Amino acid sequence: MPIQAVTSTRLYRQIADQLAELIRAGEFKAGDRLPSERELSQQFDVSRASVREALIALEIDGLIDVRVGLGVFVNAAPAANSQTSTLAEPGPFEVLSARYLIEGETAALAARNGSAQDHGRIRETLQAMADEVEETGVGLNADAQFHLRIAEASGNGALVHLVNQLWSFRYSAMFRKLDEHFDSPQRHQEAIDEHRKLVEAIERRDADAARAAMVTHLDTVRAALERGWELANVHGAAAAPRTQALTAWS
Repeated sequence: MPIQAVTSTRLYRQIADQLAELIRAGEFKAGDRLPSERELSQQFDVSRASVREALIALEIDGLIDVRVGLGVFVNAAPAANSQTSTLAEPGPFEVLSARYLIEGETAALAARNGSAQDHGRIRETLQAMADEVEETGVGLNADAQFHLRIAEASGNGALVHLVNQLWSFRYSAMFRKLDEHFDSPQRHQEAIDEHRKLVEAIERRDADAARAAMVTHLDTVRAALERGWELANVHGAAAAPRTQALTAWS
């Protein structure tokens, strides 16, 4: 069964469905290592991000096992039905792309329009993030609140709803699975530093700097996601230890 190029806007689901069919048809047998992300992206004629989202969905469905530092392997007893195909959720990289468009401007508006009280609430959530990580090792709840406070400071109620909706996807199974593969303690401190620079730009009422700080932060989130999956496709590398599912520090 040859792989077919896909053209739909929801690419990851079509890729996942094709790979699942190949696995169930025996084209990829139990224990087989799947081609690398680069090879799959070339065969499907899609971006590596779309392939990565498809692999996450297949891992959640139990068809494959991602072994960090070794590769992606077909499970011996794949599930009969897909759990993710019925969710109709955007993939993590789709969500990040939308956040680039929206949250850079909310940060600029927060710098321009937010009151001193608004800015104070943003800074409070920055401290809450640091406290949450120190206490539990997880900073996702305060992280979400941080970005929502920025949207509130923009003075645009529609943006608040949009940011809240985008962050609801951050709690999805696909994002959680991504966290398992790339998160690290070093990333926590980096993210707090990135958030601090964003707060400082907003407090200075420097809209351009606030926008740039948000984009830089999202760039590092994307890079962290991509580094994690590239590591999983290194031939012969030593397997990295699994950590608790934490957060991408979005």
